[in-house]
Amino acid sequence: MVSGTLKALLGGLKPLALGLTFIATGCISPVDYGDIRHADYVANGRCNPAATDISSAHSTDGTNGETALADKPFFVVTSRLPDCRNETVKLLKHRGDKVRYGRFGAPQDVLNDKGKVDGRRIPLAMSNETQWWTDLSRTMGNRDGRVLLYVHGYRETFFTSSRDAAQISRLTGFTGPVIQYSWPSQGQLLKYAVDETNMYWDERNFRRFLTKLAQQEWTKEIVLVSHSLGARLVLPAVEFVDRTASNGDSSVISNIILASPDVDRQDFERDIAEEILSARRVNNDRRITVYASAKDSALSLSHDVHGYPRLGNPRCFDPFKAAELKEKGLPERCYAAKSQYDAPPEKSGLTIVDTTAVSQGRVGHGDYLRSAVACKDFAAVVNGGRGAMKGREQTHLSYVFALAAPAKDEESNHLTICRRDDE
Repeated sequence: MVSGTLKALLGGLKPLALGLTFIATGCISPVDYGDIRHADYVANGRCNPAATDISSAHSTDGTNGETALADKPFFVVTSRLPDCRNETVKLLKHRGDKVRYGRFGAPQDVLNDKGKVDGRRIPLAMSNETQWWTDLSRTMGNRDGRVLLYVHGYRETFFTSSRDAAQISRLTGFTGPVIQYSWPSQGQLLKYAVDETNMYWDERNFRRFLTKLAQQEWTKEIVLVSHSLGARLVLPAVEFVDRTASNGDSSVISNIILASPDVDRQDFERDIAEEILSARRVNNDRRITVYASAKDSALSLSHDVHGYPRLGNPRCFDPFKAAELKEKGLPERCYAAKSQYDAPPEKSGLTIVDTTAVSQGRVGHGDYLRSAVACKDFAAVVNGGRGAMKGREQTHLSYVFALAAPAKDEESNHLTICRRDDE
């Protein structure tokens, strides 16, 4: 029999063992350049199309004109390296030689010679940068100048991030154009350190794009959604735009949603929230909504690896604070503190939504697209909802709400409500 002391010791070593395994197998392994020169991937003109009117646009799947874009309603900006050697262009996991632009659609089934489904693909058409901005301005002009910009997180391929972007569009019913910013995540479990490195490498590319989007005269509102590691790309970029935008407060970036953000919680409290959520910007309708879960094992592991708590996981770093909460009969969960103001704004800038009670999936890291209750809340936030909305329960903190689990006799159809089509 194993003594209680030994069990406790082994339990305490488990996170360390996981962390060491994570580091040993994922962080030391270098990126494989591959057997093909990267310059050969982009040599074909498909990677660098010339400016053209939409009526003569060329698609990577061989179609032309309006037909080329009929099944590609979404916009993409990417720093991934494309493979343009064949008629069907693919976006790889490697860093690209420049930022490129295109259009894509929701996943489609691929049929084999016998007419049976043999996988899925993302319809993709590369675009000239100038033409891309022209097409976007036309679309936004017909949609009151609103746009949703989605930035994916760790362990994503272009297929998976495009699938999620399409789901966000269906789920929220967003009426404006949806743009995906696709950075070179490796799409592999044990490549976290590589993804983290590529995310930092891409900061300048993303902030330049966000600045240009925010400064267009036809841009009236940017709904900015990020998941996981993507939040670390988004937040510094917003702060950069705030400092450099010609309109001073860049208030068009009004609705920022951080789903399961892999961000240092104390860094967010000390630096980011006070800059991005200044009283002036909050009064101009800037707000941040954070989705967090105590069941998010991915962020729990990130906490172990980085040493400090993540914004999207309410694990308490201060044991005395945890003890105080327990003594009061409250859940031992700690959240980012609100910004301190000399003169508080008239509106509330920060809202944290705890999805612990409604968490879905094996790791609880994507509740906003997997849990029926969280999906409904997320869709409402994208469309302007805030505060004490339906389905939210007030906590002991005025800006923190918990999503209530449905009654046992109310089984939720998560796939249908969340508009998922991949399972």
